[in-house]
Amino acid sequence: MAFDTHKARVAVLMGGHSAEREISLMSGNGVLQALLSKGIHAEAWDPAHTPLLALRDQGITHAFIALHGRHGEDGTVQGALELMGIPYTGSGVMASAIAMDKHMTKRIWLAEGLSTPPSVWLTPAQQTPQALNAIPQQLGLPLIVKPPHEGSSIGVSKVSHGDQLSAAIALAQKSDPYVLCEAFIQGEEVTCPVLGDADQAFALPVVKIAAPDGAYDYQNKYFTDAVTYHCPSGLPKDEEQAIQALSVAAYRALGCRGWGRADLMIRASDRQPFLLEMNTSPGMTSHSLVPMSAKAAGIDYADLCVRLLKDARLDTYREVSHA
Repeated sequence: MAFDTHKARVAVLMGGHSAEREISLMSGNGVLQALLSKGIHAEAWDPAHTPLLALRDQGITHAFIALHGRHGEDGTVQGALELMGIPYTGSGVMASAIAMDKHMTKRIWLAEGLSTPPSVWLTPAQQTPQALNAIPQQLGLPLIVKPPHEGSSIGVSKVSHGDQLSAAIALAQKSDPYVLCEAFIQGEEVTCPVLGDADQAFALPVVKIAAPDGAYDYQNKYFTDAVTYHCPSGLPKDEEQAIQALSVAAYRALGCRGWGRADLMIRASDRQPFLLEMNTSPGMTSHSLVPMSAKAAGIDYADLCVRLLKDARLDTYREVSHA
């Protein structure tokens, strides 16, 4: 369904049931105000309060997905919108589901020869004392422990000593029964947004992140001004271009479309970039990195929102009557 500014009725999906609900509301309200400022008929829609099935009953023609995390960024909402025939922003069902699973994402990147830190995947049955004791020998110290199906650094710990591992596993388990342990890459943290589809996808400027004591956690990401962001990144031109190329390759390997944001580390010892994860519904808050990068490329926030909305579509390339 082609986007017609005068006929479209857009639901900005925000809130939801995930651990990232608060951030999603911040993102969604920013997007909503931007679309309204451009004369687009848009309204807030919180799936936690109003069933998605009511979208068709209300005559919604397009959905801007500003949901983050589970039941919003993991392919479930995308599948529901596919069944209703309502075009939506961002990646489709498969790419969204894969990118939300950090373990599956890493498996695809490794199969494609893309650099990502070594890791150990633990199912609930594998989280035995013997298995945990072996992880520091496998990955070295320090290492990172994270729930593989969460975002915004929720449940993530840096383990510097072996006796910290059990507590880190327990914290991750509060968000996910599965746990991903990952080798820590000492160096600079960067992020790189990508826009577009498949062969037409292109990278925006890289953002370099400087967090106090390297703690780019949930609190520092969204609720303090302690983190410094550099865009332009200040990286050498060849490094910036290599990160952009790697980010686009990672995006294409997962089958992403519309937009996304790759998070990476640059290893200090040899300046090699390593992929950490791909966000398929990135934040759009006042602290968010995609709007910052887009601004550096000459795209303001409202224009970015409209651009993403105009790219909304279905995986199935079909239209369902809204009569």
